[in-house]
Amino acid sequence: MTTGYQPNEFEFGRDDDGEFVRVMARGHQVLSSPGINQGSGFSLEDRTALGLNGLLPSGVTTLSGQLKRVYAQYRAQPDALSKYLYLNSMHDRNEVLFFALLTEHIEEMMPIVYTPTIGQAIEEYSHWYQRPRGAFLSIDSPEKVEEALAAMGHRSEDVDLIVVTDSEGILGIGDQGVGGIAITVGKLAVYTAAAGIHPHRVLPVVLDTGTDNLELLNDDSYLGARHARVRGQRYDDFVDRFVVGAHKLFPKAMIHWEDFGAGNATRILAKYREEYCTFNDDIQGTAAVVAAAVMAAVKASGTPLSEQRIVVHGAGSAGIGIASLLRRVMIQQGVDAEEARSHVWGLGSRGLLREGLRLRDFQQPWARPASELKGWTLDRKGRYELADVVRNVHPTILIGCSAQPGAFSEEIVGEMAGYCDRPIIMPLSNPTRKAEAVPSDLLEWTDGKALIATGSPFEPVRHRGTTYRIAQANNALVFPGIGLGAITSRASRVSEGMIAAAATALARTVNARTPGASLLPDMTALRSISARVALAVVEAAQNQELATVELGTNPVQAIYDAMWQPRYPRVIAA
Repeated sequence: MTTGYQPNEFEFGRDDDGEFVRVMARGHQVLSSPGINQGSGFSLEDRTALGLNGLLPSGVTTLSGQLKRVYAQYRAQPDALSKYLYLNSMHDRNEVLFFALLTEHIEEMMPIVYTPTIGQAIEEYSHWYQRPRGAFLSIDSPEKVEEALAAMGHRSEDVDLIVVTDSEGILGIGDQGVGGIAITVGKLAVYTAAAGIHPHRVLPVVLDTGTDNLELLNDDSYLGARHARVRGQRYDDFVDRFVVGAHKLFPKAMIHWEDFGAGNATRILAKYREEYCTFNDDIQGTAAVVAAAVMAAVKASGTPLSEQRIVVHGAGSAGIGIASLLRRVMIQQGVDAEEARSHVWGLGSRGLLREGLRLRDFQQPWARPASELKGWTLDRKGRYELADVVRNVHPTILIGCSAQPGAFSEEIVGEMAGYCDRPIIMPLSNPTRKAEAVPSDLLEWTDGKALIATGSPFEPVRHRGTTYRIAQANNALVFPGIGLGAITSRASRVSEGMIAAAATALARTVNARTPGASLLPDMTALRSISARVALAVVEAAQNQELATVELGTNPVQAIYDAMWQPRYPRVIAA
């Protein structure tokens, strides 16, 4: 089977001897094509066949030798943004070398190619922009959506994965207009490095619907549509045109929604998830990694999930996604559906989700009945804030998605520690400055009893002679494996059962009962973790009759074979 990519220049394929690339290009055209350029790695024979004699230094360097050189150059960069731009330049020059470097140093480079550094890169996108990567779809030209997608040069069977954003909810920095294309490129780089999704079988897309960021609109260098963000029916029609067009052109591709605003993310996922193979990492990926951390913490605490009381502070699209998946896990463990829902209390911008409060559609099912609140002790009459909920509910699990720094105060955490032997506390808001609490405080206030996961990375904390490794609930622990599983099984859609299977598989990779142990694995084993998650996703897809291909009697081998390795392919001069 071949994977067509810029067929006028080259074509990839695989035979009994492994991956090969049939190259039609010659000379400088070869060196300017990052998909086939090997730089000093081209053999002398390949140089002659491809017309490269005289265009490269005479020495031939192995891939491992190239890695040593570029890693030293990377380390010499003065700051995080410079490192990002260096890697971006390498990506545009030599894709195999880029992914080999990223794969070898994934833990070190993850904060550079993804959060948090990519946030700064996106903010400055129009200033450092050099080479376009991805498809730019403009709401001002909706009739050209299919044309723009087709311009990438892929055949219908050549795309396995599309990552798309409208850039309204980029990380913790909000509306970034057309610069959001960089988050899709970064996300796909993680898919490739962590799960071996072939870099030529993916497509980054930005839906340029304008921006409400006045700083961008008043910047002469801004490259996006220069008008306010379009909303309403025109926006919905544009998104629909993209979905229909993308599925028509690339019917086997999974669509990954990335960093859509709170007002659109949940309803877009709900609209398309039953008809297309589609996935929202901010909702489902976040839910999966947090649920995995909760399952590991619950196991360490000795109290089953069905006996936990869970408070989600910041019950937006991500928070409700977490609540929904935890409910799903409880149901799978034998808890009645409504009983499982009753174990979760959510708080939004106006306090506890409750009857009589104006709520978003996806929040409505989580509203607490007014009858339940009678007799509550409140700090202020008619207000049901976090301190009130903690005082009256006595939660054992406290999850923060609120972006309210310090919301998990010493008073609140101390109260939890007073009635709960092992409080599970997860301040997940990014970046660090928006975290609801920091791990050192949580351990101090609970005398080391808290089981902690955070959204941002934190250094280990030393408390009373024990070193506590702090789990980072990084979506990269699950979304690559979810994508690999869905792609390998050719799932017709991504179900909640598949997401729950991913969370369960991740939770099983750690043993949090050891004092100070992390609730989640670190990034060093990301590739094997992604394979385990993918295997669980495939099994769930098969059990739910959503898989459209069978992996045979050895699914482990099938998953391994599906994972692209960043190595130079055999060159065939055509």
